[in-house]
Amino acid sequence: MQAEGVIALVNTGAPDDLAPLNEIWTSILGERSRYMRDESETLERQLAAVGVRPDEVTHVIATPFQLYTTAGIPLFTNAQLCLSKKGWIHFHTTHQHPHDNRWTSISREVLVHLVTDAWDRVRLLDDEDEVLPGLRTWWAGTHHRASIAVEIDSTVGTVVASDAFFYYENVEDNIVLGINENMYEAIECYERTQRVADHVVPLYDPKVFDRYPGGVIAPALSDSSAQTSATVPSPAVSWSRVPPRRRTGGPRSS
Repeated sequence: MQAEGVIALVNTGAPDDLAPLNEIWTSILGERSRYMRDESETLERQLAAVGVRPDEVTHVIATPFQLYTTAGIPLFTNAQLCLSKKGWIHFHTTHQHPHDNRWTSISREVLVHLVTDAWDRVRLLDDEDEVLPGLRTWWAGTHHRASIAVEIDSTVGTVVASDAFFYYENVEDNIVLGINENMYEAIECYERTQRVADHVVPLYDPKVFDRYPGGVIAPALSDSSAQTSATVPSPAVSWSRVPPRRRTGGPRSS
């Protein structure tokens, strides 16, 4: 998301070594869940394709806490790092969990970075929070304890993006996410998304790029109109083709 003086990024891509993720995913779901990525799909390549350097990013939002969302956090040396407070508490207080593995949520290296060098830039988000005027987050649950929805006031209406719904069908047809920790959270999240969103962005659905060619959801404002909207920025919203491929969530779901 881009507005005057702001470049906000949702998630930071998977680690160079995909083996830890794939070891767990394939042990549960088989080969269909294997994370595959080619060189063009690295985060650095995707940012470069839209003319953005990591040091220009002002805000990073991670949802949920998994290696495919948190591994690239150290790249963003100037960004405020926005993490779910509820998810952060869960990460630090849970020893055994049927869905969350500690070290495939946040690696040891990234955790050390977060609580030492980057700690002054870490922002723990409340269940209802405003990162900036026009950029809000709310706790969505459903998928993980650290799953949030990102709500953006854009030039073409309100955009809601989240991992609480993998596919458009989750929200539009009320098909509950297969990999869910609480179906009632899913129902509530989908109802709220339907109510507030003009544009829905499931974080793992390739159909985003069918509905929004090039991944651009809202064009940038011109310089003159941007000045008139300085109080409540209307970001340009674009999405890059970097989600895990072949990740599935079980029958009739993401």
